[in-house]
Amino acid sequence: MDRLDELQILVAILDTGSMAAAARKLGRSPAAVTRELGVLETRAGARLLERSTRRLTPTEAGLRLAEQARRLLADYEAALLPAGADTPRGLLRIAAPNVFGRRHVAPVVTRFLAAQPEVQVELLLSDRNVDLIEEGVDAAVRIGPLANLSLVARRLGQVSRVTVACPDYLARRGTPSTPLELAGHELIMSTSVRSVAEWRFRQGKREHVVRYSPRLRVNDVEAMLAAAIDGFGIARALSYQVEPLLRAGLLVRLLPAYEPEPLPVHLVLPSSRHMPPRLRAFVDVAVAQLGTLDVLC
Repeated sequence: MDRLDELQILVAILDTGSMAAAARKLGRSPAAVTRELGVLETRAGARLLERSTRRLTPTEAGLRLAEQARRLLADYEAALLPAGADTPRGLLRIAAPNVFGRRHVAPVVTRFLAAQPEVQVELLLSDRNVDLIEEGVDAAVRIGPLANLSLVARRLGQVSRVTVACPDYLARRGTPSTPLELAGHELIMSTSVRSVAEWRFRQGKREHVVRYSPRLRVNDVEAMLAAAIDGFGIARALSYQVEPLLRAGLLVRLLPAYEPEPLPVHLVLPSSRHMPPRLRAFVDVAVAQLGTLDVLC
């Protein structure tokens, strides 16, 4: 069997979630798919998938090889395109979180459009994770751990969860030095991520979950930060959301020694197979420009 076919089998298993589904997709027998996966694992010198009666889970080696395999297969398919077929054209649908999308993705999109006159972009801003395949989205910015391991992911950087308050509030009420001291303060909590009134903190390598009784709950991050700037109380947001406010002195960063592990930021795609030239061009531009943002370090 061609070694590219071995890589194609691994990618198909991850995309479909099972060897049987991968076999149907590739038009091969389940036995052949299982056999060739074993050959690939022997060649790689590592177990690529953990098998159980209910599911297949890629190992770290499997994820790493799959990412490289997707790129190799996409490059191979691109090399077979007829002359002139690699001109970016057509519609792209890009999704991103509200604030991050407005501040950082929209400028990348407009610069990309200026350089690609035959491409159109629909930019979808929402704080929910859209289903790329069901909703016909070509690429999306995701903040936090990736739940769907079959997606193609390009890491852009990471962001921190930052606790903040305005200088006037701290002058009136004092500055907390530990997470437990927050219980004596007015707290503003976002309900856009989780409904439970809790914040997670880290002390050394240990994570602590602390629950509070907030005076104010808001389902919009900008309204939450506006209340904090107005001096109502202490809020928590992602670092890219508050970075300009911290720089302007409107808010102060609190408890930096207790901040939890940073959250990864990725550009995700449903697949790298048959990637149209317009998407390939956008990915190259987006990774280059978003990956250099100061807020993603």
